[in-house]
Amino acid sequence: MSRIGRLPIPVPSGVDIKVDGQDVTVKGPKGELKHKVARPIEVVQEDGQIKVGRPSDEGPVRALHGLTRTLIHNMVIGVTEGYSKTLEIVGVGYRVQAKGSNLEFSLGFSHPITVEPPAGITFRVERPTQFVVEGIDKQKVGEVAANIRKLRKPDPYKGKGVRYQGEQIRRKVGKAGK
Repeated sequence: MSRIGRLPIPVPSGVDIKVDGQDVTVKGPKGELKHKVARPIEVVQEDGQIKVGRPSDEGPVRALHGLTRTLIHNMVIGVTEGYSKTLEIVGVGYRVQAKGSNLEFSLGFSHPITVEPPAGITFRVERPTQFVVEGIDKQKVGEVAANIRKLRKPDPYKGKGVRYQGEQIRRKVGKAGK
């Protein structure tokens, strides 16, 4: 058995989980998430816990077992606590500001870049060089943060650009002087 897949998922109070065949719906104080479980995997709800099982020990089925358990666990955490990613902007003149629910970036281009949040995602500007992407869907929060980071990736020579908080940038030496 998978070490991750065999662990039961505890359901905290205030969270309602419905298992309807291959569809799993999780409702909580922050919102609602749905997931369609891959065919051979079975999801069972019993005595305040969710258990994920597999019918055989074939390779693809074993891979889906732990994945399905982790996805459902992430849904439970998302509707109770939510997920967030903090990003920093490094560079002279680089900044971000909130324009309603959108973010407007000045990243050294000839024009400002406006980013609109997709459904279920919110932005929060903490400082002109630091902002937070928040939401209940872990995958969507990570994808939006990665797309914003792609606007101006950290430069390996000077370190300028958009980076995750605490991210270490591998620096290059550059040209050697005479």
